[in-house]
Amino acid sequence: MARNVLVTAAEGHTGFLIAELLRTDEYFASAIETVSGLALNTEHDHCKQLGQLGVTIVQHTPGRLKEMTSTLQSTNADTLCLIPPAHSEKNDITAELIQAAKGANIPNVCFISAAGCDIAERDKQPRLREFIDLEAQFLSTKGDPSTATGQSQVVIRAGFYAENLLLYAPQAKGEGILPIPIGRHHQFPPVSLGDVALLAAHVLCGKGAQGFDDRHRGQLMILTGPTLATGEDLANIASQALGTQLKFEDISEAEARKVLRGQSASDESEIQYILEYYSLVREGKTNYVSTVPFHYITGDQPQEPPDFFKSYATEFRPRPRRSTKKRRISRGQ
Repeated sequence: MARNVLVTAAEGHTGFLIAELLRTDEYFASAIETVSGLALNTEHDHCKQLGQLGVTIVQHTPGRLKEMTSTLQSTNADTLCLIPPAHSEKNDITAELIQAAKGANIPNVCFISAAGCDIAERDKQPRLREFIDLEAQFLSTKGDPSTATGQSQVVIRAGFYAENLLLYAPQAKGEGILPIPIGRHHQFPPVSLGDVALLAAHVLCGKGAQGFDDRHRGQLMILTGPTLATGEDLANIASQALGTQLKFEDISEAEARKVLRGQSASDESEIQYILEYYSLVREGKTNYVSTVPFHYITGDQPQEPPDFFKSYATEFRPRPRRSTKKRRISRGQ
């Protein structure tokens, strides 16, 4: 029986890419009857694009649990991809969605969490740590006989999105540097957003006797990129992939906050989340790779850093200088 999937935070990058994949990839589309997208901002370009692909966009108006439950029921969803929105009230909004899903008796729920939340400290990395609280609320529905929700659950802890590095494209282009506040020696494994979406799509389409595929149901999946890298490593990889010279610059958190505020359209809470992840790197808490769930479920290999930089070459490659000598410019989610 084909699934009816509802994806929350559809205007965000993660929600958009997952919903798009479910509608445009032949393998996933064959397993899905309908896809709906819940959005706080239904006028966002992502929502308009999804609408053109046949995704039904639904207004998300938080604050009233009864109305939120009715909204979820109106989509006829039997499967929910629950993505906390990029919003200053992320915690409250997500907690309400968890309760609404319970009230709507949605049996299959895949929760997109964050890698590193379990090792984040509440006083130092509160935005990261709040994902632990949300996971606890989500998992508490399991075994509740009053609702079908919780009987078929999956948690995906997604690592640091490599696409966040695009925020430094102006410095890469104009100055030939990658300014990231991670120190010089510790490593981290950026993951492609496309890989997170691919893993989630496989989970959402997987079928078993009790909902999700029995190989997936009940799993806590941690997905990082396949390669550990220092800032210097990333600059060298990018230089080789782009055929140009980029240098790593270890900047202070204050400088990083200023850069992110000036170059990112992200909510302030999301900027804080990025800065907190960088602090985990500086503390040596991100020196690990977790790709087994991705290999096992998709049968594929996560995107390597060189391929990531090649796919975004036009964003990273430095602009030619205005001089009498012409520089070679060639092209490289």
